[in-house]
Amino acid sequence: MNPPRDFFTALGRVLLPLRCLVCRSPGDGDDLCAACRAGLPWNTAACARCALPLPRPAPRCGRCVGLAVPFAASRAVFLYQPPVNGLLRRLKFHADLAAGRLLAALAAPAFAGAPRPAALLPLPLHHRRLRQRGYDQALELARPLGRALALPLLDTRLQRRRHTAPQSELGAKARQANLRGAFVLAPGPPLPAHVALVDDVMTTGATLAEAARVLRRAGVARVDVWVLARALPPGGRP
Repeated sequence: MNPPRDFFTALGRVLLPLRCLVCRSPGDGDDLCAACRAGLPWNTAACARCALPLPRPAPRCGRCVGLAVPFAASRAVFLYQPPVNGLLRRLKFHADLAAGRLLAALAAPAFAGAPRPAALLPLPLHHRRLRQRGYDQALELARPLGRALALPLLDTRLQRRRHTAPQSELGAKARQANLRGAFVLAPGPPLPAHVALVDDVMTTGATLAEAARVLRRAGVARVDVWVLARALPPGGRP
């Protein structure tokens, strides 16, 4: 009779004790210690449209009033601040997939409280950048989220057909021009009426908006945006 999986999990924790991915001190039941967990920058009150933090939750902030966007709502679990920003950089640029799994596990309960989509679509990388990096950070976040929330993952339908310049190097108007025509929908069965786009960080939202436009043109009635973190505008205030 083979030992249960829990036996090997417990044995592994004895032989290789968990260490906090942030400070390397002993973990508190997972890959995060109690002190680093207490310092997580939760985005608890935000604009439901752009996910920027507010004194209290609101359907729209002053920036979003009168602004037409192709997605219905945005949910950012954290602010792009320490230690979350460091963990996301490690995932995105240093292949630290454990950091991605930890963040997805922390974020899953917050996404569980959002309006439930029928499927998740990770924001895709262009195939050239995917070859360079070897993995897609949005997909590495969407996979554990899909498992935790029992949501199907449509990771091949939305494709990036243009190798665009990094958005971080461009101003707001240049970002929009840079992304025009960047995404295309691969042939396949009709998409669900309600889907959520998954990505690591939302800065201006231009990339996610362009992807949402493609989905809306394909007949998706509602597109939500799910990101791990929301970056603040220059100056550090919404």
